[in-house]
Formats: sequence, structure tokens, C-alpha cells
Amino acid sequence: MKKFFTAIVAMMLAAPSFAQFASGGFELDNNSVYYGARLGLTLASMSGDNDLSGLKSGLTLGGVVGLRVSPASPVFLESGFYYTQRGGKDGDLSMTLKNLEIPIIIKYGIQASDKVAILPFLGPYFSWGIGGKFKNDKIDFEESSYNYVNHGDMGVKLGCGLEYDLLYLEVGYQFGVANIADDKGTVHSNALVLNFGVNF
Repeated sequence: MKKFFTAIVAMMLAAPSFAQFASGGFELDNNSVYYGARLGLTLASMSGDNDLSGLKSGLTLGGVVGLRVSPASPVFLESGFYYTQRGGKDGDLSMTLKNLEIPIIIKYGIQASDKVAILPFLGPYFSWGIGGKFKNDKIDFEESSYNYVNHGDMGVKLGCGLEYDLLYLEVGYQFGVANIADDKGTVHSNALVLNFGVNF
């Protein structure tokens, strides 16, 4: 994981040095396909029949590909593959969820200036848990998160991106719509996401 993280960061830092700058990295008037790398922060919580509604910070890391779907207007379909950390906390209790995630979102490009594009987006995401911990620091207790929740999750992601040349920044919120409780009750995983990256 450390080697993968280092490679993504190196690619993000190096891309502007060899890629051609354009008006809004994927050129709203020209390009039909763009690629990107993302690195960011999640502030996650869990709602429903649980006590883990406090915010828990985590990492998000991934790559995306976008395709223009309309020749007449700057509408893009974007998907990708992410590693994300979710969960929640309440006092001495905390839960970490490590997920692999695939979003499928629609973006609309608004050319704000020669080098700036504004990109509101909306769409579903699908994720699968690959690890995590449930901890109670008060009694020194720790075990797998997935003794308490299901691996599969899905929800809706909405937000807005801002692109300057190749550089990209987005703020979004993910509403979990799947019930991930492994027994009676209802639990949803939600997160505020702040991502930085490059498009090329």
C-alpha cells in the first residue's frame, strides 16, 4: 500500500510538468475522454441504530476516467476505482471501514474562465469492505468491523469540482442508502469527502 500511495503522489506531482495545459484540464470544448488521479480526506459517520455518529477521519485514494456523453454540451460520465476509509466514533468507541469503491457519476462542465472549470456532479457509488476494526479503548477491546456490519454498501454521491488547468479539487458528500447492519436494525455509512488531484 505504501508503494502504491507513493506512486500515485509522484504521478500527481509530475503530471503538470509534461502534460499540456488547457482550459479546464479535459478541455470542455474538445476532449471526449480524460483520466485523473485523486488523493483526499474523508470525514465519515454512521447513522441509524448505533452510537457511532461522531466524525472519523480517513484516507481516500484512487484513479478516474471520464467520457463525454454529449457532443452538444459538456456532460461527462465519470467512473473510477478508489480505496476509502469510512466509519464512525463515539467517545471510546470507534469503527473503521476500509472499502474498495466504484462511483458512477454525471458531471456537467461550466467554463468559468480561460483556465477554470466548475463541475457539479451526482451519481451512485458501490463499495465492498476489505477490512476494518471495531475498538473500545476504555476496555482495550478490538475486533473486525465486519463482525458487526456487512461488506457490501451503496449510496449516492453529490458535490462540485473545481479545475484549474490540470489541477482538480472537489468537495462531495456520500449518503449511504444500503442498510449495512448485519442483524436487526438499520445502519448507514455517510461521509464528507475532500479530494485533490490532476486530470490529463
